[in-house]
This record gives sequence, C-alpha cells and structure tokens, in this order.
Amino acid sequence: ALLGLSLCALSGATFLYHDYCVLGAGPAGLQAAYFLQEAGRDYIVFERGHAPGSFFALYPRHRKLISINKQYTGKANSEFNLRHDWNSLLSHDRRLLFRRYSREFFPHADAMVRYLEDFASLLELRVQYNTAIVHVTLERNGQAWNGHYFLLTDQDKKSYKCSSLLVATGTWVPNVVNFPGSEYVEGYETVSINPEDFAGQTVLILGRGNSAFETAENILGVTNFIHMVSRSRVRLSWATHYVGDLRAINNGLLDTYQLKSLDGLLEGDLEDLAIVKDKKGKLHITLRFYLENRNISAGIDSITLPQDELDNFATRAPYDRVIRCLGWKFDFSIYNRSLKMMPGKGNIKKYPQIKPSYESSSTRGLFVLGTASHSVDFRKSAGGFIHGFRYTTRAVHRLLENRHHGVPWPSTVYPITQLTNSILKRVNEASGLYQMFSVLADIILLRENATAFEYLEEYPIGVLAELEMQTGRKVPSGLFVIIMEYGRNFSGADKDVFYYNRAVGEAQHAWQSNFLHPVIYYYKRLPTEHEMRLRPPEWPLPRPDAIHHIVEDFLTDWTAPNAHILPLRRFLENCLSTDLRSFFAESCFLFAFTRQKLPPFCQQGYVRMQGLVGSEGLRRHAVQAGLLQDYTPTDFSGDTPPDSHHRSQDQLLRDQVIQVRPLQHLVNAKDE
Repeated sequence: ALLGLSLCALSGATFLYHDYCVLGAGPAGLQAAYFLQEAGRDYIVFERGHAPGSFFALYPRHRKLISINKQYTGKANSEFNLRHDWNSLLSHDRRLLFRRYSREFFPHADAMVRYLEDFASLLELRVQYNTAIVHVTLERNGQAWNGHYFLLTDQDKKSYKCSSLLVATGTWVPNVVNFPGSEYVEGYETVSINPEDFAGQTVLILGRGNSAFETAENILGVTNFIHMVSRSRVRLSWATHYVGDLRAINNGLLDTYQLKSLDGLLEGDLEDLAIVKDKKGKLHITLRFYLENRNISAGIDSITLPQDELDNFATRAPYDRVIRCLGWKFDFSIYNRSLKMMPGKGNIKKYPQIKPSYESSSTRGLFVLGTASHSVDFRKSAGGFIHGFRYTTRAVHRLLENRHHGVPWPSTVYPITQLTNSILKRVNEASGLYQMFSVLADIILLRENATAFEYLEEYPIGVLAELEMQTGRKVPSGLFVIIMEYGRNFSGADKDVFYYNRAVGEAQHAWQSNFLHPVIYYYKRLPTEHEMRLRPPEWPLPRPDAIHHIVEDFLTDWTAPNAHILPLRRFLENCLSTDLRSFFAESCFLFAFTRQKLPPFCQQGYVRMQGLVGSEGLRRHAVQAGLLQDYTPTDFSGDTPPDSHHRSQDQLLRDQVIQVRPLQHLVNAKDE
C-alpha cells in the first residue's frame, strides 16, 4: 500500500494503487483474498455493504440454504469430507469449517453470514467495507501487466487503480419481465415471508427455480391454491444432476399438483402474458394479443379474456397476488464500454462472456469469479455454487501466480511406480475433481522414457491446449487427464434416473457407467486448440489416444482390487508399455538373472536397496498367495533352534541384495 501511495504522489494522481482489486466480499471474493494474502500479494477487496456476504443477509428470503452440511461421513480425511460440505471455504484454519457454525443439514442463512464474517476477520483479510464501486474503466499503459490499468471509482468519487481486476460480485440484479400489467407483480426480493399474509388467498408464481418453489413451500398450507407458470418444464436436480435445478427440499408443490390437491404447474412464455385488475382488486390473467388496440385502463369489462372464447382456460380463476421469482443476473451497468463486458448468449445471457480460464473474453487481466463465472459450466457442474467455485477461484489464483509472478502451477514429481496409487488416491479423496466434474481435471505429465511423472491438480480442462503457457510446466512425452463424469445419456429433465438396472457393476462394462465415476484420458501429445474446438458434442475433451472408465461404485470408493485397481493398472501399462506391478525382493532377484530389462519397481527400488524389509510374516503371506515358493524345511535336526533358520533366511536375503548390484551393471552393459 505504501508503494501504491508513493507512485500516486509522484504522478500527481489522487488514486490508490493495488496490484489486485477484488470486487465483492461474498464467498468468492473472500476466497480470492485468502489465496492472495497467503501468497503475499498486494490486494484490496471492495464491499458495498458494512459486512461480508451481504447477499446472504437477505437471501434466500425464507432463510434455509439448499447447500448440504453433512456432519458425518465415517471418515476423518478432511479432503474427502469437503465433498459433502458445500459451504466451507478453503483455508488452513480448521476453525473455519462450516460444520462448526451449524449442525443443520440445510443450514439457516444467518449461519452463513456469521461464517463469512469470521472468515474475513480471523484471517485478517483486507476488505474495505461501505465502498460501492460505481464505475470501472481502462487506462492504456504499455508498462502495465496486461497493457492497461483498471481505474475504479466509488460512490464518494474516490479513485483506485489496479493491474488485475477480479470480479466477484455475483448475480444480484433481479430478472424482471415486462408485460402489460406487470406493475401488479410483487418481486421475490420484497414479498412478505409471513405465511399468514397469504391465508385464504389464491397465488400465481412466475418462475420455476428454487426461489419460486421455496416461496410456494412457505405458503403451501395456507393458500386456496398456488399456480406456477414458466416457459420451461420443471427440472429436478436428481434427474439433471445439476444442483441449481429444483431440489427435493422445496418440491412439495409437485406432490399437491400430481395428487390433484388444487395446486398446479403451467408452461408458457411470460412475455405473452398480461394482467388485468378488476374493481375488487382481483388479478386476471390474459394474453398480450387480446389487449392489442385496447385501453387497459378502460376496465376489465371492455377487455376480452381467454375464457370468453375457451371456457376451460387453465388460469380463468382470478388471483389475489402474483409473485415474480425469476432469479438474478449480473450487473453490467458499472463497466465502461472500453472493457467490452458483454452478456453471454442464449441461456447464459445473465452472465458475462468469459473464457474457460475465467478471464474476460475481451479484456485481458479481468477475471470473473464465483456465481457470475457459471457460464463456463452452466447446467453442467457446480461452478455457480460455493462447493464448486472455491476450487475454480483457486485455479484462477494459480494461473495469475504463473502469469504475473513466475510461480509455476504446483506439482509433485513421483517415480512411475507410484502412478496407479497416485491416481487412486486422488479419485477417492479429491473434492475439487468430485464437485467440478467435467470441468477441473488432474493432469499427469510423463517424463522421458516414462520413468517418472509430474502431477498437477485441478486444472481447468477448457484451456488444456494452453497448459504449458498457463502453468509454466512442460509436456515432454505425453499426458494423462483424470476427470469425473456422469454417463453420457443419464442426465436430463426427461430422464428416468431410477430405472431398473441403472447401475453398472462389472469392470468390462465400465464405459457404460451412469453415476459419477473417474475417467482417464491418455494423449501422446498435448491436444491443440483446434482439436479442443472440434471435440465431439458433449465431450469435455478431444478424442484421446486411449480412454479408461473406472466402473461406478455405490459407495464412491474406488479401491476394489479386481473391479477398480487391476483394470486401471493394466490400462496404464498398455499406454506406457511397461510393468507397473510391485514385486518382492526375491522376485526382483530372480528377474535380474532371467530378464534383460527389470520392471520399474525393481529398477527404482530393489537394485537401489530400497523396498520392504523382509520378515517371516511377509514371506508366509507371499507363499500363501502363490507369489513365492515355500523353501521352509519341514523338519529340524540337531539342536539348532527354529529362529536361527529365520536369521539365516534374513542373512541370505541381505546377501542377495548385495550381490545383485554388480549383476545389474552387467545386464545394463549387455543392453547397451
């Protein structure tokens, strides 16, 4: 901050400079701030409210979150447990796990407000409250990181300058549909949440998302009946496997509709509707074309209603109230034209246009985080929700660390013998892969001659072709990409996900798995941008040189030796033309005399005098498993105690290890 102030003084400007400016102190903004602070970067978070998470102070209106808060999983692994904790942000502080703030499976929204306040204060994040940024523009400068600075102005006309802008303001502007009579509609953001205010009333709800059903659920027991109208059919999250669709906790109105208890659902384009109010204050639904060349203020008697021509018109009964529950959209109003912040197209028009790297499609250095970045995986994965964007925010931070500070994407190098175990560990524990399925992937970069590999976690696969540039890591000789996927034809609003024999249990049919399961793609070289664009429809990646599905598992526990581990190991061996099995020292000793090339496990372990120390219990287990021959004498003679034989066996094993080293040199010399 001192550097920023000195620069401003030299230039005669009146702005405050920071390397990174973060807009919004909601979950995504605080998550970004945490990573920036841990890296020691110069940043500031601007929050228009007096505390973090101001959105959750009002929403959801009926105060019950639909993000699960599972207290117990039967496991102590913290990474695994995050798979079933949809509210916690990522940090090193164990106090900041959401289960310490609420024990409810669907927590109260006030618990989220308290949690975010503590997250900001306990970690001492640099948040400037009561600061509403009202204008953002660009200042071209060749010396800046991205060729320009971002200039920000707040409500008090104070100015700020930053090199990189992280937008984490979410989607908070209500979606409003204008049609004749829309002035009679109440908004979700202001409608009463007291059920008694609806006692004995007839209600029409516009919308069919969770906010609409949440509102209906609150008043279901006191109204005459509730009708719900939207342009699309209801989408159930258990059928689409998308957590943003209708959740079971809110779907009571589906019961009363299908069991014919007066409530009902209708489909229709809201822009074709019109509302007419009669002298008694009742609201009548009609169609816009009936009002053409009519004066709506002339009174209902002069207006043709649909039931005048079709006496069983579905919405012929008048309503006491009409409530709009159409969700929210991104606020584009504060961005100057120079930033070219444009809305997406089609069903993602409520989000700004961004690349799969979460960077603006038009402005370098501007990244969109959190809910507003959901266009990357809308209706596909969890990027619009805390349990998804906590990982995409970390991915963006790693991209920025490499781009601006020369810090490569974190990675770990292992010997090739650890390849199978490394994959199994991640697919059984990793939360980022599990939540951001088909979006974030683990990348395994093979070293020369496949003797070792480099492991990168949770990289955005949409920019796989740019991996070397984005991560600072090289791809010398092929790679594996590990992601989680649902079956290709299993998810959808019209799918029956409870059909008989829906699960696949045999490894040979793993490619037909329906439920979430790991998929490993093998490429001999890094796919190009052209190949990424031409990938098959609904494929997250281009066609690989080889692909392996690990069969789905009812317990999401992919550790079965025959069903999961063995097929995976054989797939990896086929790709690498090597033997990835582990061997006892006696087998490696035998191979040294009988093979021209030792398996990697023997090369990297046994001949370097590394590996398991032999014992009688281990030897007996190997004999029983048929891995070793039993040379144990069946009869002892003389006064030699039995344990002296064990000592002689151990001594022999040590002698073999010592003797095999020069033999291995001879084998290598022969190969050369």
